[in-house]
Amino acid sequence: MLAKSPSNRSGQSQRAAPSATTLEPGTTRTVLLNDTTLRDGEQAPGVAFSRREKIEIAEALAAAGVPEIEAGTPAMGDEEVETLRSIASLNLPTRVVAWCRMSEDDLMAAVAAGVTAVNLSIPSSDRQLKGKLGRDRDWALGTLRRVVGLARQLGFSVAVGCEDASRADQEFLCRIAEAAREAGAFRLRLADTLGVLDPFSAYALVRRVANATDLEIEFHAHDDLGLATANTLAAVSGGARHCSVTVTGLGERAGNAALEEVAIALRQTARAETGLDPVALRPLAELVARASGRPLARSKAIVGDDVFTHESGIHVSGLLKDRATYEALSPQLLGRDHRVVLGKHSGLAAIAKALADEGLAVDEARGRAILARVREFATRTKQGVSPDVLRRFYEDSFTEEALRRRHAAVMGA
Repeated sequence: MLAKSPSNRSGQSQRAAPSATTLEPGTTRTVLLNDTTLRDGEQAPGVAFSRREKIEIAEALAAAGVPEIEAGTPAMGDEEVETLRSIASLNLPTRVVAWCRMSEDDLMAAVAAGVTAVNLSIPSSDRQLKGKLGRDRDWALGTLRRVVGLARQLGFSVAVGCEDASRADQEFLCRIAEAAREAGAFRLRLADTLGVLDPFSAYALVRRVANATDLEIEFHAHDDLGLATANTLAAVSGGARHCSVTVTGLGERAGNAALEEVAIALRQTARAETGLDPVALRPLAELVARASGRPLARSKAIVGDDVFTHESGIHVSGLLKDRATYEALSPQLLGRDHRVVLGKHSGLAAIAKALADEGLAVDEARGRAILARVREFATRTKQGVSPDVLRRFYEDSFTEEALRRRHAAVMGA
């Protein structure tokens, strides 16, 4: 007798509205993010989350408003199955998905894991079908129909993942979509497994498949060419309603499309809303950084320490007059604020502002003297100037000025 998985806790129906292929000018729609940090993110070299870390990350993702979490691969063994069961038992307000190969054995492992949804993945390019499995297209379609049908009998919500879709024949992808729909799947994932697409080809691929099926389309990008976020936005414009992402882009090789980048870029470009809480993004990134042992780069888009930090004198002067001169993304949206640092490229406006923040004021001549000290210090130490060092330069400026006056008086006599 076939086991039956629990009902879908997410409340999402097995089949939703068809994907739109294009956006009308000036309109937005909702795009759902599928976070795969706990699956694809953990496949990054050297990354291994404990069960407690996986649970904490899952809870943080749900609290941030992520509607779907690809939480692991049950075929990895008992430890992974128990971790998936632990996450599924939390009854989080998010759909918990297990990633499986298109096989009965993987599917039964997902039953043991207690999840309600599976992403069944199958190679879709001739290169992978033949080179990896020694199989052909007819085998792929037959296997898909059989395994997806079984998954539906078991009560799972089923997404079909097309591995290496970016190198597959697009007509064959459309045949996979039709077979998946007939077997009862609700979504088709197009994976740029090797990160070979650019935004133009990503748009064309998604648009072609979306026009051929009423399945929801998900796009899964890799960042080998540094284009994962751009490709994901292009895929949304082409008709994708779902985006596969990881926190900070953590993943195999160069990583995946970053959750925080995709969420904010979709919002800022008016392509779509995701429902995520922008203020939760930096704490979420810090949590994943600690668990993965991969510190955040200071310049990491959206969540890095320095993304709202300014040193350039021209920029600081403009920001102090009108924030819109050098602000396209408001730090307040993310629960953050601008920070001005003093260094080699600082100007008088930054010096005056930093001193004012310390309750100090100077005239232009003394300000220029302090600025010269700041630039020399930054060049010599390769560091910014702290408030304590700035105060010392301020105090020294009075001593230096007194010495200059005494020297001038002596010379005059």
